[in-house]
Amino acid sequence: ILIIDEINRGNVSAIFGELITLIEDSKRAGNAEALSIVLPYSKKAFTVPNNLYIIGTMNTADRSVEALDTALRRRFSFVEMMPNYELEALNTPLDIDLKEVLQKINKRIEILLDREHQIGHTYLLNIKDEKELLYAFDNKIIPLLKEYFYNDYDKIGLVLGDKFINKIKNKDVFAPYKLDNRVDFYQDTFKWLPLDENNIIEAVNSIITTKDV
Repeated sequence: ILIIDEINRGNVSAIFGELITLIEDSKRAGNAEALSIVLPYSKKAFTVPNNLYIIGTMNTADRSVEALDTALRRRFSFVEMMPNYELEALNTPLDIDLKEVLQKINKRIEILLDREHQIGHTYLLNIKDEKELLYAFDNKIIPLLKEYFYNDYDKIGLVLGDKFINKIKNKDVFAPYKLDNRVDFYQDTFKWLPLDENNIIEAVNSIITTKDV
């Protein structure tokens, strides 16, 4: 078994070279159309055996998938791996249902962005205490959402809720000045609420709550 991680980020010609032809089922050793090449340095004949499995992983949120080499697409079967909400490792001794939390986050991302950007289950695996839960949100989930919804904090608020982020209406902050009633460039600002081990469970539990907006 040969595993190539993030295969979509590489130069297919550089990764496979002549192998792009040899890995086809019909071109492998022992088959009717078997092919071999002469390796440039050793000058030895080389073929791909029938029992070799090549697994390439990729993230569908990565835009480089869109330009994936056609030759590569023809030679691989594509298997979608969506977040698995039934994993035992999503269970936690904390008073919180991480499976439902992850489902709520992903449903909102799917509505606001698309299904390809859903957060994987690995972000919340094996959470044993408040410290690990805080780390998962502060250092993994929130930074990812900031990247997904760059400078669009309203959408982040719709995903996480008001226990994580608040909108601030900017009034009475400007210097005296006659503006001729032009207020179109006024913008709301946002404040991230401080999270710690004492309030992280309450904040994460609030994600499960739904309401009309």
